[in-house]
Amino acid sequence: MNIYVDFDDCLCETARYFSRLAREMFGLDVPYEKIRYFNLQESFSLTAEDYERMMTHAHKPEVLLSYEETEGAVQTLNGWVDSGHDVKIITGRPSTVFDSSRQWLDEHGLERFPLFCLNKYNRANFIKGSPFNIELEDFYKMHFDYAVEDSPSAFRFFDPMPDLKVMVFDRPWNKDCAFPNQNYMRCSGWKMIEENVR
Repeated sequence: MNIYVDFDDCLCETARYFSRLAREMFGLDVPYEKIRYFNLQESFSLTAEDYERMMTHAHKPEVLLSYEETEGAVQTLNGWVDSGHDVKIITGRPSTVFDSSRQWLDEHGLERFPLFCLNKYNRANFIKGSPFNIELEDFYKMHFDYAVEDSPSAFRFFDPMPDLKVMVFDRPWNKDCAFPNQNYMRCSGWKMIEENVR
């Protein structure tokens, strides 16, 4: 099988870090469980300037490397590859943090997995022509049987893939999301994802 796996809040606990960071930087008390929107500027009610400050800090290499692993992720992904499946990690992170993201994967036992930065958000500084940066047209040339994703804003990228089965990693910001079709399944964690990817 060919499997797409998102990075943030699927492999690592990004939003839990941002909850702590918003408290440290701005004195905001928004626990992880209360993060209602994938758009963190909206979830934390930040000005554009404060949001930019927060994102700049959170994308420093030493910060990215500190993100905690999501329980069960590494074991599940390695099990898939050991069973002969093809697994690609595809992130919407800016391509400028590829090296730190690659290092995090390598340090957490995921050195066998290719990492791609998908230009989901039309970033002006997206590095074109790199083997690890892909545009949507490149993404649509790939074939996936399953996807593991937490972000409702990413679901639209799966529209041209009618047979794709999407394992939605249960997070506070997707609790109220209406799924596009019956191919979407809410999963409470990696154990449930593993049970449903057959």
